Amino acid sequence: MARSVISALSSAVPAPDDDREPIYVTRPELPPLEAFIPSLRKIWDSKILTNSGPFHQEFERKLCEYLGVKHIALFANCTIGLVTALQALRITGEVITTPYSFVATAHSLLWNGIKPVFVDIDPETFNLDPRRIEAAITPQTTAIMPVHCYGYPCDVERIQAIADNYGLKVIYDAAHAFAVKRQGTSVLAHGDLSVLSFHATKGFTTFEGGAIVCPDDKIRQRINHLKNFGFVDEVTVVAPGINGKMSEFNAALGLLQLEGIDKALAKRGAVDRRYRAGIADLPGIRCLKPPADARTNHSYFPILVEAGYPLTRDELYQKFRDHNIFVRRYFYPLISDFPMYRGLSSAAHDNLPVARRISGQVLCLPIYPDLTLKQVDRIVELLRPPKST
Repeated sequence: MARSVISALSSAVPAPDDDREPIYVTRPELPPLEAFIPSLRKIWDSKILTNSGPFHQEFERKLCEYLGVKHIALFANCTIGLVTALQALRITGEVITTPYSFVATAHSLLWNGIKPVFVDIDPETFNLDPRRIEAAITPQTTAIMPVHCYGYPCDVERIQAIADNYGLKVIYDAAHAFAVKRQGTSVLAHGDLSVLSFHATKGFTTFEGGAIVCPDDKIRQRINHLKNFGFVDEVTVVAPGINGKMSEFNAALGLLQLEGIDKALAKRGAVDRRYRAGIADLPGIRCLKPPADARTNHSYFPILVEAGYPLTRDELYQKFRDHNIFVRRYFYPLISDFPMYRGLSSAAHDNLPVARRISGQVLCLPIYPDLTLKQVDRIVELLRPPKST
């Protein structure tokens, strides 16, 4: 980038907005505090804080109803859910997964002594590319762990066909996929298990939390034993379990969050549409196109900074920060570039060309229900190159 072009861009925008409130990439949507007080009072009065109390049980039931699934096991967070899902299905050896995700995806494999095998992503969806999965299968492969990246559904039919052909399990990291549907059906119904996140950065939050969507009650019972130290009753332990239980506080908040989730998702959709309208004519900026047959949750708004834009991705990232707007480079670096994964043959630089290119171009713009359209317009305006004089 020529220094003169950078200088022109810098002089064409206002000085950093020190007098403005910062805009972060996301903010949690929370109910009014006074609406939460009655639930807290019930918890205080009952003295039941955890161990599948009344709020926990009600939250599981209502989540199943809302998401259109049969069985759910609540967790303290998504990462413990991933670790437990692998344990529940007795996964060993090698698991094919994506390098383009949050590190917890692959970390859950290492915690189970499983070797991650990274496969490149599709250039249009940023999800695990089914065309590359078969070439990565070895006699040690036991499962596939795809991610519904940004809440955009994977090619679930092709992945399942490959899994069926080779006798593999499929565990979806569905951390981004709350309320996502494809062809009118929840994406959480696919695979052997799907693992959700209710972290503070997600479109649906319980402060911290997660869940495993289970196909039947038998596997749900095994998962419930594993998340509670392996206990079946007070004198019987059947597995080396972990403490992954969701508390009553998180479950009570989750029940309140369900009451407002449709409104929150609609607000996110309005922000998404405003961005797309503002960015449509910007050369060098590409939006990820949602699939026509899916209902997404608008949890993220990624853009790619491509050739033809006058700034590099990292220069644009810094420009936003100079204006108190905290965009994020989700996902950069690739998981495969972190020290604990670099030695894997599948992490080799030439093995992941698409993921590496996307990781070097992506910026996630702020998106959350309370983000105003005026703020969206301000962000879009900062994306616009200066007009030539």
